[in-house]
Amino acid sequence: MQLEVGKIYEGTVTGITKFGAFVELEKGTTGMVHISEVANTYVNDINEHITQGQQVKVKVLSLGDGGKISLSIKKAQPAPERPDRGDRKPFNGSRPQGGGRPGGRPQGGDNRQGGFGGEKRPRRPMSERPAPVDFAKNPPPEFEVRTSSEDANFEDMMARFKATSEERISDLKHVTENKRRGSSRRK
Repeated sequence: MQLEVGKIYEGTVTGITKFGAFVELEKGTTGMVHISEVANTYVNDINEHITQGQQVKVKVLSLGDGGKISLSIKKAQPAPERPDRGDRKPFNGSRPQGGGRPGGRPQGGDNRQGGFGGEKRPRRPMSERPAPVDFAKNPPPEFEVRTSSEDANFEDMMARFKATSEERISDLKHVTENKRRGSSRRK
């Protein structure tokens, strides 16, 4: 008999080890079922699922070098039915009350909840939100590229860039220093 990968055959369990079982498909043709391919559940002890001499249906997973045949018992069986989840509520995208942490403690100062333990603020409808800005079409004035020959001087452009970046860095340093001072006072 010529074995084909993907086909299901019937065989007899000829040996059981801690890592799997050997199944004889026909006289002289034996393959191995790895412990992970015995059942659709976690298998701690293979002897709880199969016994020596038992007739089993197996699916051929691969035919390897040296006559190694990899088999699966669980793939030869019909797929198990999934449990009915009709008792579960559909997910609506909202968080559970209390911030979803053990003990009902809120997570961080979430502004949408009005800070710690506050009431939720309603979100603005999409129609009232500001439209996104396309910076490729309308760049901010400090990044605007001038094309006239008198303003296209590299040194001028570099000086403008340097001034705006220094302002931004100083603002960033100011904010981070205030955060550090504020957290040390809370301790």
